[in-house]
Amino acid sequence: MKQTLIAEQVFDGEKFHRELPITFEDGRIVAFDCVAGVTPQQVSGTLVPGFIDVQVNGGGGALLNADRSVKCIETIGKAHAQFGTTGFLPTLITDNIDVMQTAADAVAKAIDVGASGVLGVHFEGPHLSVPKKGVHPQSHIRRISDAELAIFCRKDLGTKVVTLAPENVSVEVIKALVAEDVRVCLGHSNADYETVVAALEAGATGFTHLFNAMSPMGSRDPGMVGAAIESRDAWCGLIVDGHHVHAASAKVAIYAKPRGKVMLVTDAMPPVGMAQDASFELFGTQVVRQGDRLNAVTGELAGCVLDMVGAVNNSVNMLGLSLDEALRMAALYPAQFLGHEATRGAFTLGCQADMVLLDQHSRVARTYIGGELVYEA
Repeated sequence: MKQTLIAEQVFDGEKFHRELPITFEDGRIVAFDCVAGVTPQQVSGTLVPGFIDVQVNGGGGALLNADRSVKCIETIGKAHAQFGTTGFLPTLITDNIDVMQTAADAVAKAIDVGASGVLGVHFEGPHLSVPKKGVHPQSHIRRISDAELAIFCRKDLGTKVVTLAPENVSVEVIKALVAEDVRVCLGHSNADYETVVAALEAGATGFTHLFNAMSPMGSRDPGMVGAAIESRDAWCGLIVDGHHVHAASAKVAIYAKPRGKVMLVTDAMPPVGMAQDASFELFGTQVVRQGDRLNAVTGELAGCVLDMVGAVNNSVNMLGLSLDEALRMAALYPAQFLGHEATRGAFTLGCQADMVLLDQHSRVARTYIGGELVYEA
């Protein structure tokens, strides 16, 4: 059944329009006009492309590492849809091989049954650097083996992202992963500049939460941060929550990188969409929420309670970015990183009708995934 929305304002991924009709049918945009036989629905606010988050550990009280099930993945997706996320990668942090296998099975099943918003999977680890492990459990950090490679190379997992430390994974393995349609991100790493450049030349295309848990940029040792900012081709995920990265550092990266190569990520944990005092357990360690910050009782930052619309608004308010650029960083650029730009990230004929209606305060009023209203404030 065709439906037409006419919002006060529409952002199509490049520019704003006044009262541009968007008609969609069977989950796809079919016209930018009113069509015969369809009564348009007038809505207040700004209609924008749905947000895409490539790093989502949890939400709605659920954590993929703790509950590898379709129900858990659906709970996470529902929690983030409240904040405009229409596509996401359930993210598994460093764990044992059995957990990795069952998580992969759950993601494959979620994709098979059409779980709303699930685009693939992100394995953040376990092939990381101990000095830059953050809250990842050292007991599970290890060299890559055939067992992990078999999981990463599965063909039923949608879009696959693997975060690894290049000092612990050879360029030959990186090349093999890329050949199996894995998007290799570099992170949780103490690698020197030369090692990072070699990994990029082998096919790595991204950096996981730029600045956090990676060798810093110095005047004589550029480190991973320097290599990430220097690269013209690699994408960088950026956590704009006011805690993980100083505003000045974030702005330097955005100004230095080519347009389109910095994307917003949340690194979200279970409390997203939950009460302010929500806390949870991660590998036997209590993680406590204090306002909009998560810390393990041992002191480390432990992911985020950031959501995508919050990241957009923080980019405007903390970094001074224009709203249109912040929206692209939340939708178009992650779609391009994942290779989904033909169907997501912007409004074009034939693209998926993933849409977010923002109110006058840039809060999410409605979220549509494939033309279906999945959230209304």
